[in-house]
Order: sequence, then C-alpha cells, then structure tokens
Amino acid sequence: MSAYFHYRSLEELQSDAAQRGLRIPLESDRAKVQATLSSPVQVGGVRVGNRLAIHPMEGCDGELGGSPGELTKRRYRRFATSGAKLIWFEATAVVEEGRANPRQLWLHDANERDFAKMLETTRRLHRETFGNADDLLDVLQLTHSGRYSYPQSLVAYSNPPIDKPNMRVLADDYLERLEDAYAAAAVRARRCGFRGIDLKITHGYLGNELLGARTRPGKYGGTFENRTRFARNILGKIRAAAGKDLMLAVRLAAHDGIPYKIDPQTKRGVPVKVDIPYPHGVGNSPQSPEEADLTETKAFIKLLRECGVELLNVSLGVPYYNPHVGRPFDKPDDGNYETPEHPMIGVARHFRIAAELQHAFPELPMIGSGYSWLQKYLVNAGAANIAAGDTTFLGYGRAALPYPDLARDVLDRGELDERRVCKTLTFCTFLMRNRKHPLGQFPTGCPPFDKEVYGPIMRDAKHAAQLTSSKA
Repeated sequence: MSAYFHYRSLEELQSDAAQRGLRIPLESDRAKVQATLSSPVQVGGVRVGNRLAIHPMEGCDGELGGSPGELTKRRYRRFATSGAKLIWFEATAVVEEGRANPRQLWLHDANERDFAKMLETTRRLHRETFGNADDLLDVLQLTHSGRYSYPQSLVAYSNPPIDKPNMRVLADDYLERLEDAYAAAAVRARRCGFRGIDLKITHGYLGNELLGARTRPGKYGGTFENRTRFARNILGKIRAAAGKDLMLAVRLAAHDGIPYKIDPQTKRGVPVKVDIPYPHGVGNSPQSPEEADLTETKAFIKLLRECGVELLNVSLGVPYYNPHVGRPFDKPDDGNYETPEHPMIGVARHFRIAAELQHAFPELPMIGSGYSWLQKYLVNAGAANIAAGDTTFLGYGRAALPYPDLARDVLDRGELDERRVCKTLTFCTFLMRNRKHPLGQFPTGCPPFDKEVYGPIMRDAKHAAQLTSSKA
C-alpha cells in the first residue's frame, strides 16, 4: 500500500481532505458522474461528444527521423477506442534541434504522411468502435524544448539554479525564424487532418520560459508585452498561414513554482535558495514564488483569446525541477526527491487554480489537470468540478497509460475499476528520463499494468541504469 493514498471510500477521502482544510470536490452519485461526463460541449466549431480528455502523453518512442514509431501508433490506437472525445496528441517538435530526446516526434515535409496515417487510423478505429468520429476533437501539440532540448540546451536566458554547462542563449533572429517554423508545422498539421494545434507554453520548455523572461534583453524579454511577443507572433502567423478552420489551443503553465532539490538527510524535496523578488517563471508571487499569483496568467489568457485561441489546457509546475507541483505522486522516480507535501495538497492546488481561471473566462473551454493521484476517485472529482463550472473537461494523462479504456468504464458504469488505475508510482517518468538506450532514449509506458510490452523495457532500463551507476 502506498504511503499516502490509503482511502477505501469516497467518505474517507472527503474526511481527510476536510481535516486538512483542502477543497477536493467529489460527486458520489454514479448516475450524476455518468451524466456529467457524457454531456457534449461546444469547442469552437466542434461539438465534442463528452467531457473526457486525454492529455498529451509523450511516449519517447518515435523513429529517429521524427515519425511515429510502432509503440506510438499502438498508444493512439488504444486512445482511439478509449471513449474519450478529446485526444491531445503529444509534444511534436517543429525543428530538429528543438526535440527533447532523439525519439521525440518531429513533423516535417518528409514524414507528413506518417502523421496523417496515424490520425486516419485513430479516427477510423474511433468511428468503428463508437459509430461516429464527427464529435472527436484531435489536437496536435507543437513544441520547441528550449532549455531541455537534446543534445544542446537552448535557453531564453540564464537561470543559475537550473543552468547546464552545455547551453546556448537563443538570439532574437533565431526566435523570429522559429515563429515561421511553427506556422509551417501548423500548416502541415492541417494537411494531415488535425482539427487543432496546441502551442505548448508549459513545463519549462521554450514558450514557457520566454513568457517568464524578465531578465532577457531585447524584444522578447523584460516587459510583459515583450515576453508575450513570441506566442502572439506565432498564433498570428499560424492563423494567416493555416486559415480560420484550424482550431488554436494552448497548454499553459498557469504557475511554474521554483526549483527543488533533494535534502540529503530526509530525501525530501526542499526549495533552492532564490532571489527575492523572484525574477523568473510564470504565475509566481514575486515575494513568495512558491505561491501562485495569477495576475499575469489572466492577462496572458486575455491576449490568447484576442489571438483566436479557443481551447486552454491548464497545467502547473516544471517536471524537471519540481515534479510534485505538476504531478502529485506517492513514489518518486529513481534518483528524485520524496514529495515535500501531502499529494492531496498538490491536487487541491490544481483544482483551485483551474477553477479561478475557468470562472475568470467562462466562455473559454478549459481542461483541468492533477487528477491521477486520486486513483479510482478521479472521475468523481472531475464530475464535481465540471458541474460546479470549475473546468470544462476532465483531463487525464498518466491514468490513460495503464487504463486506456478508462473513459468507457466511467461512461458505462459511473465508476472505475480500482485494480486498473494509475498508482502514481512514476515508472513512466523513470523510463522517460533514461537515455541509456541504443537509440538514445527508452520508450515510456506503464510497466506495472502494461507488463507484456513495458515489463521487458523496464528491466532493460534498470539494468542500464545500474551499469551506469557501477561505472560512476
């Protein structure tokens, strides 16, 4: 049994949340859970068939040339028959040097047909399973990994606590050219048949880092107008190049937080010492940067609306330096810190921030995050948040890997099978961070629940990690 999640009923979970002074809304009526999550909703020009959304879950299993690999295609076949009506396709680089690992997807002229075929298969399987794919919304996430690019760290500005020796600060003219690369990738995505694209502005990648680039000189840093220039220019160029039929979406870091490190005595995460007022990041209180200040986040969302954005996916934290903020967990991945807070605190933070943003922009459909730690009760929380107007969709990422037909189960029965839900053991993250593979990156999935495929991969990854450790 995990150290934190030990709840045998909704009542136990509700009682513990109340004792901790945390707001974790939970709908206990199975019929209401079904009715809420099965209700359609209009997003731009698409009437989406239900309120279940699969987050962009990067598999690190593409071909070296950027095309989807066999495991990539398998993942989207599973998502296609899941029952979710919003499938957010994973982070896809717009230029080769912007990939986070050598197996990240990368869309370019030579492999456009490969992406189109994967999307065609996804829609065909969904149609064959559910009788209709007209109400399925597919969104492709476009990205540049910036600071976390492979093999060289490409940064917007220097940030000493997280800087690497092998890094290069990107010049303004590079960013100008990159805006055009995003527009070209969006045109390719539209030709592939995707209904929408997502401009990724989260998790510490380049779009996110530029939004917090207060210490960067020039036209992409300093003032709020300059820090939003990159995103505004890209969205404008995409709209001009791809037309109004392509939906514009953004996965946005509402609050980054600050870097953490391992306490050598307790093994728990502790915040690193930072300058006050804190000059970096998005959605941080300058005087207390571990706390959220959504003033600029809301101002940026207003600009996104003016640029034509019709769908927002709300995210928190940077998994490279404070994973407990974005992905509340019970067990850390190997080599990382133990959670510095009860995971329920992180879940409540997700819900509180998403609700504040959704109520500030009620006309903008939003997808909430942070549900996976609740295990079988994640659907009860999602239904309650949607019913309260705190979010439009229940978004789940890690939970889709062990339990691809999660959506079908809740839509059919109003509840989940607790034997199949994600236990937030972070094996998927361990695989994602392990690059001791012959192709430079281990593919990621769920070894405990998808044993036939990922069990052998996990054994190889652990063996590779042990060999590296023994040589150190």
